[in-house]
Amino acid sequence: MKLVSCDTMRDGIIVALALLFIGGALVFLSASVLPDVFYIPKIAMFLGMLCILIAPITIISTFIVTVWPGSKKKMDQCDH
Repeated sequence: MKLVSCDTMRDGIIVALALLFIGGALVFLSASVLPDVFYIPKIAMFLGMLCILIAPITIISTFIVTVWPGSKKKMDQCDH
């Protein structure tokens, strides 16, 4: 299992960016576009806020994995 590599760093950042974008879009849609039927705006707002809150957790966990002892050797092989 490859836990630490250059690809996992990039993937973590891309996932965090996607979560931020999706969360922002869901919050915007729930506030302005979605009709107030069957609590759809509230569900979309909850999911959007959840995505926005998970994005920093993804970035922080990616950072912690990269500075973990023993991963410096693998990270030195990355192209910057």
